[in-house]
Amino acid sequence: MDTAVATPITTRYAKCIEASKRLRWDIDKDVIRGRSFDFTRKFMPDALAQVARFPLSNPDERRFLSQVQGRTYANMFGMIERYIGAKVMEVTRGHALGDQVVVESLVRFTDEELKHQELFRRLEVMMAADMPKGYTFLPQPNDVANAVLSKCTWAVLGLTCHIELFTLEHYRQSIDHDAEVSELWKDVFLFHSREESQHALLDEMEWQREDAKLTPAQRDAAVGDLIDLVAAVDGLLQMQAAADADYFVSVVPRKLDKAEAQGLREAFLRAYRWQYIVSGVQSGRFTKILGDMVSPEQMGRITAALGPLMK
Repeated sequence: MDTAVATPITTRYAKCIEASKRLRWDIDKDVIRGRSFDFTRKFMPDALAQVARFPLSNPDERRFLSQVQGRTYANMFGMIERYIGAKVMEVTRGHALGDQVVVESLVRFTDEELKHQELFRRLEVMMAADMPKGYTFLPQPNDVANAVLSKCTWAVLGLTCHIELFTLEHYRQSIDHDAEVSELWKDVFLFHSREESQHALLDEMEWQREDAKLTPAQRDAAVGDLIDLVAAVDGLLQMQAAADADYFVSVVPRKLDKAEAQGLREAFLRAYRWQYIVSGVQSGRFTKILGDMVSPEQMGRITAALGPLMK
């Protein structure tokens, strides 16, 4: 019989289990509900798509821009959750013969991430059927997962916490408030954010647990790994931004000159850097968690590495 006494930490994990049970949803019954996407409406809200950065005044082009970005947004999450699920399974093994409340919370986390991957695969099929041909999502989920998982656990958990937190920020501050967004699109990220809320908590607790194991030298090396991961993310964004800009240019009815096309590529990259890096870094919660772990000198290294991306 397990006679472990509940601790404040265990209680936090138990609350994640309670939330997981209470908020559990089904892809078909709760989210899709037999619907298809309404292509007369936007996918990404203007604020999240950073529409003001784009030299576009035509409403149809701006709406199509939101749909291209939205398709990539869904594919990015489907890709990201491949490595997250694998990492959480690895972390769970460290608890396997310990506190079973912690084990259950992390097993539920993995199960939900697998469901999210299925949801985003389904969305890609639905969007591909109705959007113009020529779109390509270039990053390969397994290749990306292998690259991320080659870094130390501290850095991987830090990146994951960053992602979960900006996911919540995007929904609460932008998607939820834009009445022009497709109802199905809004529901996808409503239900997604409900489960990501407890994932962010679990990320934070596991990251702090991993941090407590490190020597100062190991933490210093881990900071380097985190910086490397952010640089790798930016490499993916550069690749996909160029692909999405080229797709946009090939589909819109009017012919764009070279300068306009280049301006679009730059705007796509700025928008994607804001969505997947800057918006998370600017989260007060993320900054607080990270700041409590690293030294001023280490935070300075991180800030310097992020500087070119924040402009």
